[in-house]
Amino acid sequence: MNSSHFRRSPQTTRHGGFTLVELSVVLVIIGIILAAVTIGRDVQRGAANQRLATEFVQGWALAYDTYFNGTGQVPGDPAADPTGLVNGALDTPLCGLALRGAMQAAGITLPNGRAEGSEDLAVYLDAAGNPRQLQVCLTARQWSEPAATPGSYLVRNRNVMELIGLTPALASMLDNQFDGRIDARFGRLREDAHAASVAAASQPWSAAQPGTDEAQAPLMTGYLRLSR
Repeated sequence: MNSSHFRRSPQTTRHGGFTLVELSVVLVIIGIILAAVTIGRDVQRGAANQRLATEFVQGWALAYDTYFNGTGQVPGDPAADPTGLVNGALDTPLCGLALRGAMQAAGITLPNGRAEGSEDLAVYLDAAGNPRQLQVCLTARQWSEPAATPGSYLVRNRNVMELIGLTPALASMLDNQFDGRIDARFGRLREDAHAASVAAASQPWSAAQPGTDEAQAPLMTGYLRLSR
């Protein structure tokens, strides 16, 4: 039989590398994976911050109330000549060992913090995944409240929980948790610089500027007004 009767099927010669279609598919898959990882990380961080608000911040507010209900006075206030202010005066924070010692001497169970002996400290992650430290102190500060005339404000001395080391994301989350809106000037949670302001205008948290990289943003201090 003549060999010319046999003909080879045409074959496509393939060279090394990927086609544009294949590269596009790979890039789409990578994008989906990265998006899923980012969403998962944000969900996990949001849940961790929620636990921080509930178990740590609210835990310390509960410890403060328990102290008052058990002793009839606020922490650090002299029993012989009570003022109703933490440490008996304005702007004298009760922090660290002194805070933990006062609470434990009254038999108060402290919230779980960073570790045993560091119950006033908590570690959390910022938006970039960097570890940050939040510290709780108790203090008395000046605090603005509505006056008799609508739209005007006056300043009174109030006991607050000082939250040192807030990132913009954590400050916003806590503000929304305690006040139902994000506003550094009004509500139960305020930024330190606005706590005694008598201005009628709302204010954003100072470091929470649009487009700012949270890893580069300065940490802030907030005051959470206590019940007494």
